[in-house]
Amino acid sequence: MQSDASLNPVSLWLDQGRNLWGSAPDKQSCYQCHGDVQTLKLAAPQHPKWSARLNRLVNLEDQIVSCSERTSRPLRGLENPDVLALSALLHKSSQGLPFKVSAPPNHAQQWQTELNAGAQLFTTRKGAMNLACTHCHDLNIGKQMRADIVSPGHPTGFPIFKMSWQSMGSIDRRLRACFSGVQAEVPAPGSIELRRLELFLKSRSQGLPIDGPSLRR
Repeated sequence: MQSDASLNPVSLWLDQGRNLWGSAPDKQSCYQCHGDVQTLKLAAPQHPKWSARLNRLVNLEDQIVSCSERTSRPLRGLENPDVLALSALLHKSSQGLPFKVSAPPNHAQQWQTELNAGAQLFTTRKGAMNLACTHCHDLNIGKQMRADIVSPGHPTGFPIFKMSWQSMGSIDRRLRACFSGVQAEVPAPGSIELRRLELFLKSRSQGLPIDGPSLRR
């Protein structure tokens, strides 16, 4: 299904993303500001980024929502189908490019603090099951967990169409599902904890190519 566009439901989100992006300088389209989507092919590999304006990390879906607020059709919610469609399109434009998250020259200390906090989250035990991310995604890679194989946790395939969700979902949603899986308190969508963890995951995946949007069980 992943390799057959006629069977892969991701293609529906890509079509929606292309329609939203537009192809002419319409006041309501992304094209008006950015031109062809390929002009932003470096966006997905470089997020999350430090936002000096917001004084916090923002990921690609955050940025899409923020951009939409400058139009007469603002988008609400990180799991909004239109947000995910645009995220899928931007990731598609970046396929094959490696992750390249890096500290901004003027805010290197803040960025490093967030990265360190993400690393700590990755190794901190959570929830009733008393497990940390590292217990699965470092110590048990390749082992069977119910019907799935434990992965190294490299987030190269996002956003994903997850069969169990029957929908496209962001890395934000997948991380919250992991918190739920270990019976921990689930962070709110868009929370700084999730952005820190995303930054750490992409930092340790530095150099790996993006292959999303993708299909998952």
